[in-house]
Amino acid sequence: MVRAIDLTRTIEYDMPVFEQRIRPTLIPWTRLDIHGYDLELIFMSTHTGTHMDAPSHFSKGMSVDEIPLNVLVSNAILVEVKKCGKEYIYREDLASRLEHYTLKGKSIIISTGWEHKWKSTNYLSDNPGLSRDAAEYLVENGVILVGIDTANIDHPDDKSFTVHRVLLPNNVPIVENLCNLDAINSKEFRFIASPLKIKGSTGSPVRAIALLD
Repeated sequence: MVRAIDLTRTIEYDMPVFEQRIRPTLIPWTRLDIHGYDLELIFMSTHTGTHMDAPSHFSKGMSVDEIPLNVLVSNAILVEVKKCGKEYIYREDLASRLEHYTLKGKSIIISTGWEHKWKSTNYLSDNPGLSRDAAEYLVENGVILVGIDTANIDHPDDKSFTVHRVLLPNNVPIVENLCNLDAINSKEFRFIASPLKIKGSTGSPVRAIALLD
């Protein structure tokens, strides 16, 4: 029997967001007692909560609606690189844990443990992040998607968004703000990251799911 694990943050008003003036808000539009049905509008950034960065976020590459289905539903490898805070994840951190795996055509999901800092005051500012050489290692080995349990795959001191600028122009989408990675009891699994098919968008919230045999 296949077991499904939800890796997705619930979208709510008081969740951590970089765009403080764009907090996710549900706006009532119709009422059941007046109009016969309930309906609401939603106001938020396309990069809210557990979300996908499309290549067009930092390059002239694919928008989120153009990402192939074989990237959205893929074989994945879980990499545990536990970090306490503002530390870099280097090439050797990944290579030492992945040396026995074939990476080409697969997604790499990185568990730093930072997901447990969710809603802490430093969740958005003190997270671990990948180094340039770590990102280059993933591209060199043919990885098709990279996910992580932080709000930003880059180190917070890197204001140039180096990792975004390495992965995205090479058509490697990024999924940030993953959670429940500790519940995955296998190094290899099926990973689903399903964004809204928004024409021309640089990103979208996703429902991220791990499927385990």
